[in-house]
Amino acid sequence: MDFETIRVTTDGPLGRLVLNRPERLNAIGATMLRELVAAARWFDEQPEVRAVVVSGAGRAFSAGADLQDRPTAAAAPESGNAWVVRREIGQLGLRMADAIERMRAVTIAAAHGHVVGGGLVLMAACDLRVAVEDTAFSIPEVELGIPLAWGGIPRLVREIGPALTKELVITCRRFTAAEAKACGLVNRVVPAERLTAETEALAREVIDKPPVPVVITKEHVNAVTRAIAGSTAFADGDVLLGIAADPESRAAGLAYVDRVFGRRRGGSQ
Repeated sequence: MDFETIRVTTDGPLGRLVLNRPERLNAIGATMLRELVAAARWFDEQPEVRAVVVSGAGRAFSAGADLQDRPTAAAAPESGNAWVVRREIGQLGLRMADAIERMRAVTIAAAHGHVVGGGLVLMAACDLRVAVEDTAFSIPEVELGIPLAWGGIPRLVREIGPALTKELVITCRRFTAAEAKACGLVNRVVPAERLTAETEALAREVIDKPPVPVVITKEHVNAVTRAIAGSTAFADGDVLLGIAADPESRAAGLAYVDRVFGRRRGGSQ
């Protein structure tokens, strides 16, 4: 498959899906969202693929939603897009995460560098997760003046519980790979030089098992977690349309962008 923002390959029963915008720290824009949905569907058409490793090229897994191409900007009335188009754009992230979660193959996220916002939702949509020891996780959406969308809230509640979900989403604080493992967000924490080997070894463990019970187990666990924490089928597009019209939320988003990009122009990280 030829894509603009991701790379998709197979090696027998092992698939690889690489976020491929290293110059933007794999920030996720509308094109990548659509391509991730297409890639998930493509993998489902490859019956020999049993496990798919999801990783990021360059220095980070993903810096989250692209601040130059995020749904709230496209959902704003001044974007010129019709209401139905703006609402559809707002739903792209939810559709991406659901498509990754529903893939037949077992998905394994290989996280390194930064895992931010929408990138964390993508990681949480994967079945298993391996992270490098110094990976930095954060969910800055509230600081941006928007709620966490893309089906992120129910997924986090399932994985780490309601109280910690509220804390991490509302405070926007960074947390470490060790904390992510302790709370159940990641399965394994490994040295940077071992990330590829450990992730693919885990994939091979999955591949070596009988395929039918593996698929049934994945579907069974997902069905139980949806029953516990509820469906991800939430109107993200409607929420983002509403936020785009809120002056205080929009001011917070502009202040965040100015602060982050101002620091970068000044030479700091």
